[in-house]
Amino acid sequence: MTAHTAPGGAAIEAIGLSKRYGARTVLDEVSLEIPTGETFALLGPNGAGKSTTIGILTGVVRPSSGSVHVLGNDPVAAGRAWRARIGIVTQTSGDTGPYTVAELVRHYAALYPNPRDSDVVIEAVGLAERRDVRVTKLSGGQQRRVDVALGIVGNPEVLFLDEPTTGFDPEARHQFWGLIESLKADGTTILLTTHYLEEAARLADRAGVISGGRLVAIDTVDRIGGPLARVPRVRWRGPEGQEHDERTQHPGELVARLVETHGGEPPELEVIRPSLEDIYLDLIGEDRATQLEGNAA
Repeated sequence: MTAHTAPGGAAIEAIGLSKRYGARTVLDEVSLEIPTGETFALLGPNGAGKSTTIGILTGVVRPSSGSVHVLGNDPVAAGRAWRARIGIVTQTSGDTGPYTVAELVRHYAALYPNPRDSDVVIEAVGLAERRDVRVTKLSGGQQRRVDVALGIVGNPEVLFLDEPTTGFDPEARHQFWGLIESLKADGTTILLTTHYLEEAARLADRAGVISGGRLVAIDTVDRIGGPLARVPRVRWRGPEGQEHDERTQHPGELVARLVETHGGEPPELEVIRPSLEDIYLDLIGEDRATQLEGNAA
């Protein structure tokens, strides 16, 4: 695959993006900067604003306020030459007509000035054995792989992936991860939304958590949520049945004290070393609690 030679700096820059539909705010003052060559994961529950963000960054949705530049251009005003430099995989498939997999991928490749080899792309998404089958005859997961093929065949400098592995079986998901890693090695800038926290941990250089239309956390994957979020937690049940939950950098020492105090291991003793999923759920929970407090005030 061909390496990109895009200049350094930000491939994606968004400042104060908001989107409102009447009285409903679906995106609230989101600012984001993604350097060239970075893979960035945007995490959040359904309805959080992830797809709206991608819609704005690709010029499909016009923001209510704020500014955005992708590859130095305003997506809403950008022309065909700019669109040839980006790739998009949305959550919904487009009309594939009567084409076979190979025909459709070749058709899309012909629209770009510097496409990837169609056969290589079909192989990369795991559809080599289905290349001569009409897309409409494929399973849902296989059609999703076609979507991915169409998103990358143009050899994009920036690739937007909105829940790309929905419907993939575990083998196909791991194969897709290998494909993304090869695109990263080529220098492709990637913005990925996903429900699979393992996917974000494996692929992303940085991640942001969006909740209620607001970006509530952003950092490298191994630091998101701040240092406290990484501190192990010890949970146990006391002699009166009360639940205890304590964060500590030294869980072994705390467990030893508990064993000594209780004359043995206390009931339901558990040491939890937070994963990305744990941190994500904590951030979402904290943000929802804050929103409820604000609404009640």
